[in-house]
Amino acid sequence: MNIDLEHWQDVAVAFGLKALGALIVWIVGRWLISRATNLMTAALKRKNVDPTLTRYLGSIVGVSLNVILVVAILGYFGVETTSFAALVAGVGIAVGAAWGGLLSNFAAGAFLVVLRPFKVGDYISAGGVEGTVKELGLFGTAMVTPDNVYTIVGNAKIFGDNIKNYSANPYRRVDLSAQLAHSVDMADAVMRLKAAVARVPNVLAEPGPEVEILSFNERGPMLAVRPYCNTSHYWQVYFETNRVIRETFSAAGYPVPEAHQVVRSTMTAG
Repeated sequence: MNIDLEHWQDVAVAFGLKALGALIVWIVGRWLISRATNLMTAALKRKNVDPTLTRYLGSIVGVSLNVILVVAILGYFGVETTSFAALVAGVGIAVGAAWGGLLSNFAAGAFLVVLRPFKVGDYISAGGVEGTVKELGLFGTAMVTPDNVYTIVGNAKIFGDNIKNYSANPYRRVDLSAQLAHSVDMADAVMRLKAAVARVPNVLAEPGPEVEILSFNERGPMLAVRPYCNTSHYWQVYFETNRVIRETFSAAGYPVPEAHQVVRSTMTAG
């Protein structure tokens, strides 16, 4: 009985030392992986490599080194790494068959990096989400929406849908409308509004703001008001142009648009 106790004590001590060693290797390995990834990212940034590609490569390197670290720790414990590699491959096939979407997200991410429909910092609409791109990951793209919500969309959903990149061109158009009453001189309203909108901060002089008759309805003419601006100034120009429309019409003394309807009735004598 004493011999068995001493044997198990020796086994426990040996296992404890190995576990402690594995823990130290894990901590040091994780630190080295983080350090290596940061150094690689910094080197790519110094070479002016695109931030989207930099973060994508950093993710791939980080995942690969972590897998190598886990295999090394298992080998330290005496686990046959070749068998483990075969097991991982088998599990990978099973997981890939069950979760094909995960692999499709990975493949779509690779195509997004190669084809470059957008980059980090661009304002886009893709996969049903609109916002600023913060990171293109292995399986998903992180965006921050205009209401400051951090959103991750699967790369396959983005790549398989329409992508609108609002930052690709140097400027974009703001589409607004202004309702006039029937009695208002349209030429005078267009002249006043063009001059007022041109003074809105961050509205481009070239191309200049467009103010034209869009349609007619029961209240009177409807004007299309279309200033141009940089994407980063879109909402500021949008809101200030609305304010300028109201102030310009008020200063000109234009009447409030009202619907005019004629009702006729036929009276018959009894």
